[in-house]
Amino acid sequence: MATTIASPRVDDHFENRPAVLRNAYDAVLAASRRFGPVKVEPKKTSIHLVRVSAFAGVAVRKATIVLTIKVSEDIRSSRIGKHERASANRWHLETRLEGPDDVDKELIGWLAAAYDLAD
Repeated sequence: MATTIASPRVDDHFENRPAVLRNAYDAVLAASRRFGPVKVEPKKTSIHLVRVSAFAGVAVRKATIVLTIKVSEDIRSSRIGKHERASANRWHLETRLEGPDDVDKELIGWLAAAYDLAD
């Protein structure tokens, strides 16, 4: 008898995690949807937010969310913990979110830039 493995669900990522992390994710998703349609693609270890291609990734940890955004140039900010040059015109930048208040005007601006690139 073949065993089927269930596809990952968004809710799976927040199981046994503080509710404030789900609230932060919901704030990121709501902010992203202000720019236009967003497809949510839950993976085994993260959740991809997609326009035509992925513009952001959400990895849920025990007490924080690691939000990775794809942008055209490096952003110098104390909020960015990891700067990775993916190609000549693409950077993957990581920031940590501890709650919905971290989804502020600055972060929404970064998400908008990432969304624009993902067409």
